[in-house]
Amino acid sequence: MSLQAALTGLPEALQSQARRTLETFDEALLARLGEERLRELVTTITASDFVARALSHDGVMLDRLLSHEELVAAPGRDTLESWLDRALEGAATEADLQRILRRFRRERMVAIIWRDRNDYADAWGIAAAVSRLAEVCMEAALRWHESAMAERYGKPSPDSDGRPQRMVVLGMGKLGAGELNLSSDIDLIFAYPEKGQTHGGERPLEHQEYFTRLGQKVIASLDAITADGFVFRVDMRLRPLGDGGPLTGSFASMLSYYQSQGREWERYAMLKARPVAGDLEAGQRLLVELRPFVYRKYIDFGAIESLREMKALINREVRRRGREDDIKLGAGGIREVEFVVQAFQLIRGGRVTELQTPSLKRALAELERLEIMSRHDVRALQADYVFLRDLEHALQGLEDRQTQSLPDEDLPRARIAFAMGHEHWEGLVADLDEVRRRVRERFNEVIAPPEEEDHELIEAGALEEWRALWQEAFDDEAAIALLSESGFRDPPRARERLLKLRHGRAVTGMQRIGFERLEALMPVLLSNVAATETPDITLERVLALVESVLRRTAYLSLLKENPDALTQFVRLCSASAWIGEQLARYPVLLDELLDPRNLYTPPERSELEDELRQTLSRLPPNDEESQLEALRLFRHARVLNVAAADVAGARPLMVVSDHLTMIAEVVLEAVVQLAWQGLTARYGYPRRRDGSHAGADDVDFLVVGYGKLGGIELGYGSDLDLVFLHDADPRGSTNGARSLDNPVFYARMGQRIIHMLTTTTPAGVLYDVDMRLRPSGNSGLLVSSLEAFADYQRREAWVWEHQALVRARGVAGSTALARRFEEIRLETLSSETDVDTLKREVVAMREKMRQHLGSSPQSRSAGWFHLKQDPGGMVDIEFMNQFAVLAMGHREKALLTYTDNMRILETLESSGHLPFEGAEKLRRAWLAYRDASHRAALTRSGSLVPEAGFVEHRDAVRTLWQRYLEPESREPESTEKPSES
Repeated sequence: MSLQAALTGLPEALQSQARRTLETFDEALLARLGEERLRELVTTITASDFVARALSHDGVMLDRLLSHEELVAAPGRDTLESWLDRALEGAATEADLQRILRRFRRERMVAIIWRDRNDYADAWGIAAAVSRLAEVCMEAALRWHESAMAERYGKPSPDSDGRPQRMVVLGMGKLGAGELNLSSDIDLIFAYPEKGQTHGGERPLEHQEYFTRLGQKVIASLDAITADGFVFRVDMRLRPLGDGGPLTGSFASMLSYYQSQGREWERYAMLKARPVAGDLEAGQRLLVELRPFVYRKYIDFGAIESLREMKALINREVRRRGREDDIKLGAGGIREVEFVVQAFQLIRGGRVTELQTPSLKRALAELERLEIMSRHDVRALQADYVFLRDLEHALQGLEDRQTQSLPDEDLPRARIAFAMGHEHWEGLVADLDEVRRRVRERFNEVIAPPEEEDHELIEAGALEEWRALWQEAFDDEAAIALLSESGFRDPPRARERLLKLRHGRAVTGMQRIGFERLEALMPVLLSNVAATETPDITLERVLALVESVLRRTAYLSLLKENPDALTQFVRLCSASAWIGEQLARYPVLLDELLDPRNLYTPPERSELEDELRQTLSRLPPNDEESQLEALRLFRHARVLNVAAADVAGARPLMVVSDHLTMIAEVVLEAVVQLAWQGLTARYGYPRRRDGSHAGADDVDFLVVGYGKLGGIELGYGSDLDLVFLHDADPRGSTNGARSLDNPVFYARMGQRIIHMLTTTTPAGVLYDVDMRLRPSGNSGLLVSSLEAFADYQRREAWVWEHQALVRARGVAGSTALARRFEEIRLETLSSETDVDTLKREVVAMREKMRQHLGSSPQSRSAGWFHLKQDPGGMVDIEFMNQFAVLAMGHREKALLTYTDNMRILETLESSGHLPFEGAEKLRRAWLAYRDASHRAALTRSGSLVPEAGFVEHRDAVRTLWQRYLEPESREPESTEKPSES
């Protein structure tokens, strides 16, 4: 290809400019270029005066780049380091260092821009190459100055663990993300591990002074403008206290600063922090310790307010400077894409650790994978961001100048349009406008305040009235009138309750930002409360949560920023005292209200298992505190799903119990696995009876569920009746360095599981546990062998223990042991027994329970009925089922199949042992009692209910009890009261 042919490929307006530029090049060099490289050269210099000047000034640079093949492929970090190390071998002075670094950087940037303009790399690849270059230059400068300072000042003392100390250089912003643009500043923070003094030099320095001097030298090596230009402009303003603070600080001083003085914008800045030079390992340790400052454990919608305020400041500055077209800071620009992604990171990153990345590209991929953003939204945002970054590179590559402003003159416009693949400027601007419109739209969805919902209320005047009530702008008469008109039955009490909150110490002592959040939420909250059927009760329940989060006001922001979540919150509190209490006790559960689709659709077992597995996998394997907290939050959140679906009528009664039981089983399985992993890591694996040893994925341990857990009938407040079994060699031991006898190992296993279930953490207790159904009760071993358990059931167990066995099944641990346990259960329950003796013992036990656990005579006289323990209640049905299984199990094996009461009743009917009419009456009574019990748990009303609503069911149950268990007694009198007539 001739030079003229290469020029002909350019738009006419650019040909003369490119021709003049090429006239400055050596003709022999141009002649040596092949057809493709000549075309690429013309393309590159048309888009970049910086490249044209660099190549023209250094006649052999292009030959070097061609020999390295650097114009078509980015060199790796090792290659860059080796090139720079060789170049620095003769650097005897700082002036030498500065000259070599600048020339090295210039040559690398020529290659990067060449690859960019000729499509050898996309925007991400270009950003990564510039970032890699910056890191290599920084590390080289740092090492050179460490060596140069060593003779006079020596080296820093080792830290308290004996590790050598070096400076830690944290890259912030786009450098931290590994996504620098072509002419970025580099934002840095300097730190060092520990205080001390240098040693081995002529003049020892305190570490603070040594690292300060070292930092100053590094900055000058990179930032100072010389005859060769600069390497990278350095910005240190993101360090603690900014320009007014020390240039560097110890880890302890930095942690103290961020914990006591760190501001919201500094959280945002630290999202991007990454060790880029110096002691990278120590830098990672520092970031781990800073993680709680950056990422909150809860869902932090307060971050949106901070980002909104930061964007407002940027907008004011943009308007002041007349830079509305700035593609970085203007509307729909690069910064708004970054704010959208970082909003999700700040809000959710504390719990979704995959979002804890400084890279915007990686964060976008995780947002899609985790379905926090839709695939369509992520792909669209990513494409628009790449367009904006490509345009930014085109603007900056022109002169190697940091700019995001569009040019005003025709020639630069034509060159930028050409670099972006457009024939005309107008076409580029049209595409840019569309990109910025889409970005702005997405930014508004995530960051902009939720104005529309509030606007409708303001138009009606309602919100302003509630604001006036909250802020005491109404006198007592007007306040009472508003509450009365809004459906409050006791307006004075509601008014007093609000005043008590507003003037309480917790509110008056709030910091400004927290109080502003409360002021913004309360009018909207009160308006929602007034719209419920029971505003008085609802107000009490919602204010319990408000009071519980006055020191964690990000939760107030969550409700204010998410009107749908606020609506769900008020609706659920109105429907259920239990849900209100759960939310007030564990405000982190408010996160569950953000998506009503998931809130009212409890996940299936496989989804539960996958969610909990992912949650635990994000935690350090030895971090017991975090594991216990995660288990509790998982259980609370999933039970809340079930309760929400329950009160909304989206799930029938039996499915509610199925889900509650399923949650318990999934949690128990995780607890068993964690306990097993922890103990076997310390003591090794126990020896089996055949001489082999168990393994990591082969848990030789079984958790048996009794009672409601075994019967798949858990309620909201149910505890877990458990028995622990194993089948290891009773005389064997574990094979670890710290060996334990098997019985001791399994006892510790049981203790560990109970500890994990019952220990109180900030998220409460996982489950209350009752172990009294194990062989010999509280006086027996905590964990029994299968052999001992079977022998106990054959020889020593009481009738009531066999009754309990009817509802027992393996719920967690070894499936092989669960099958063997079931064999023992079937053998025990199918043993023939004397029916009359059995009947007497069952009746005697039931009578004892009625006397001790049933309602008092006073309650019965007042017309109250204990759902579970009074005659004709739930336990009567359970005992009838258990009697039937024990009495007939030896000849009716089908009765041994199920552990839940409904299917036992169905089996009694299908096998001909209970007529349809009787079975149907018991089923209807059982479901009515269970439903009332669930409602009572959700409303915190207890098991005593007005007996008038259950007369028919009680009579039916008592009649059948008398018929089958006490036939010698007369039929019970009806509990119906005689009519007045």
